[in-house]
Amino acid sequence: MPTALEHLTRDIRFAVRQLRTNFGFASTAVVTLAMGMAATIAIFAFVDAALIRPLPYHDSPRLVGVFESTEAFPQGNLSFADYLDWKKLNSVFTSLAAYQGTGAALAGTDGVERVPVARVSDDFFRTLGVAPVLGRDFRAGEDLPSAQRTVLLSYATWQKRYAGDPNVLGRTVTLNEAAYVVIGVLPREFHFTPAEPADFWMSLHAVNPCELRRSCHNLYGIARLRDGVSIDAAAANVAAIASQLERQYPDSNQGRGAAIVRLEEVIVGTVRPLLLVLIAGAGLLLILAAVNVASLVLVRSEGRRREMAVRAALGASNVRVATQFLTEAVVLVALAVVVALVGGYWTIEFLTRLIPATISARMPYLADLGLGARVIGFALALAIAVVIILAAIPALRLFNADTHQGLVEGGRTAAGLNWRRLGSKLVVVEIASAIVLLVGAGLLGKSLYRLMQVDIGLRADHLATLTVTAPNSRYSTNDQITALADRLLTRLAALPGVQSVGLSSRRPLVGGNTMWTRVVGRPYNSGEHDEVHYREVTPGYFTTLQTRLIRGRYFRDDEDESKPPVVIINQALAKRYFRADDPTTHQLVYAPPSTQPPMAIVGIVDDIKESPLDSETPPTIYVPFDQDPTSGFALFVRTTQAEESVLPTISAAIHEIDPAIPAFGASTMRALVNDSQSAYLRRSSAALVSGFAAIAWLLGIVGLYGVVAYSVSQRTREIGVRMALGAQRATIYQLVLREAGWLTSAGVLIGVAAAIGAATLMRGLLFGVRSWDVPTLVAACGVLCLSALGASYIPARRAASVDPAEALRAE
Repeated sequence: MPTALEHLTRDIRFAVRQLRTNFGFASTAVVTLAMGMAATIAIFAFVDAALIRPLPYHDSPRLVGVFESTEAFPQGNLSFADYLDWKKLNSVFTSLAAYQGTGAALAGTDGVERVPVARVSDDFFRTLGVAPVLGRDFRAGEDLPSAQRTVLLSYATWQKRYAGDPNVLGRTVTLNEAAYVVIGVLPREFHFTPAEPADFWMSLHAVNPCELRRSCHNLYGIARLRDGVSIDAAAANVAAIASQLERQYPDSNQGRGAAIVRLEEVIVGTVRPLLLVLIAGAGLLLILAAVNVASLVLVRSEGRRREMAVRAALGASNVRVATQFLTEAVVLVALAVVVALVGGYWTIEFLTRLIPATISARMPYLADLGLGARVIGFALALAIAVVIILAAIPALRLFNADTHQGLVEGGRTAAGLNWRRLGSKLVVVEIASAIVLLVGAGLLGKSLYRLMQVDIGLRADHLATLTVTAPNSRYSTNDQITALADRLLTRLAALPGVQSVGLSSRRPLVGGNTMWTRVVGRPYNSGEHDEVHYREVTPGYFTTLQTRLIRGRYFRDDEDESKPPVVIINQALAKRYFRADDPTTHQLVYAPPSTQPPMAIVGIVDDIKESPLDSETPPTIYVPFDQDPTSGFALFVRTTQAEESVLPTISAAIHEIDPAIPAFGASTMRALVNDSQSAYLRRSSAALVSGFAAIAWLLGIVGLYGVVAYSVSQRTREIGVRMALGAQRATIYQLVLREAGWLTSAGVLIGVAAAIGAATLMRGLLFGVRSWDVPTLVAACGVLCLSALGASYIPARRAASVDPAEALRAE
């Protein structure tokens, strides 16, 4: 008797021979499956890297992000003083560390360059459970102002700047004109997204004026929970401390609560909705591809009823028949998996290149993206599921068939009936899936369009920008900083092709940097304040951005520290705090109370988008740069030529004035808008889901065509009889199109309901559009219905062209 191995070998040979004989079927099935699997594998690789792969920290589930919270900022910065009190008073953390991602001027033999750095407290890496691969961690107290300044290198920086030299320990690095001693190198796999990118990890040394004030918030916290302490218990404990500090320091802490969030959410919270939508879309596409191939397999199996009936009559058991179907499915899916893995790898590479460098730098967990062990395992799991589907459908159909009937009829009449019963159900699934993806693509595309149509309060074309930081040793006084700013603006204004120039302490679209104010003359209780965004700008800033002046005036060139303080507000602030009152008749003062005189509101400007594109424009005040200068600021240049061509000239002009000034972040305003995180998330999701939808639409229409065409072929005799009895061509058209119409209608109705539910789940990615947006639903249904009509018309025309005599003679 043949052994099991011999049976398997024969089955494989027979399966290969069958697929080679039916090359059209095999190639179509392999390509269809490979498309669905490649998309799903590629997206899963991103999901694995961001959401599944464990964080590279010891016992990471016990790590949490620690924030102060206000009405405007649910997860806001900590002040250094509050951080110290939380650290001392809490009873739920084994450790609480502080960090800040920022930049620093690195002095080298080729001059000064701006590098990304992170400032961290001495227990930061011990909180994470990360140890250097070379050297040592910060010692306790090494972040105090009186301690020696020390720094750890990222692994990439060690390799890039020091060629992996193990003798790097003890070397001195000059950052922001201060000497730091290198004490260690971090592991290759280490990353900490909230502070990335960071080449150097510096000890905190809270000596700047901001960190000496409890009202200044510029740090974030990370903590490790004690054993047995839940997130809710930790949040309650820290909230109680925040409430105590609010009573103790009402001027600086009123309205400031606490928020505790799992570290996983802090790291991947912004991309989680995108990845979940994409993996759902890719999964739906794979289901559609599998259903499509299952339909092909079912059609083919119906044509093999006589073959299987003969096998059964000759003594083949159901198990042997099922094994043959299983073997054929395994061979078919194995070929598809090979193609899918290659396609998935290319897709991963392609999608990775599409991520803007600025966003990619903040996603270090994608550094090792690829076909890892989990991704390969996922691909194999998909393959097994598809094999079961493809093997089960024909096996179940044939097991339920009558052997004698199969020998006598060859299954022709029964095949048509069986196909209409099961094949039509598969097509309904295909159409419903296609509707879901088409609606999703339409909603995401409409969201992207609405987002890019947001009024940002400025003209982005012909506008170039870059950021500079003046060294403190050479520009330590306000007079020195304002003199430098004047020199820069004068020099840039004289460049060829430059129309106007201005500067601001912060670029639009990034948010942050808030101040507490109140309106002079209104009732005031201790601690009351209005939190507003705060920008220092030059008189030419608004005209350079071409921002509309609504009321009052712009700043004057002579408004410096010797003149009475003035302020310009945006429309959002005027609407929120003044309503029908005229703001230009009022004054603002900083809160908590200070010795600075009130600031007269001299103008109202249109809302510049001082926050991300998809968020509400915050109330913002603008003060003259010369009345409150800062050593770090962004320059803006309005050009009469292509702004990209002016950027190198701008950088060169700055270095002519002072080579020690690092100029960085050169960009066009259009690029800042297009490459912003909110725009990128929606653009990438819209593009990918649209690609899925296009494939789903094609598969759905092809599937419908296959159903109708096969049904027509099986009903040739019936159609011939009808026509011989006097049926008109129009009647035959109606007969065929009615069947396609019922299938399409059922699929569309199910798909619309599912699409509304899916859109509700992905509402975090929608902008300016509802999940049940009627035009989008109508458009998706219209596209599919018209396509279905076209796909059905071809077999309907073929049916109406049947010659009754030929049809009857063929039967």
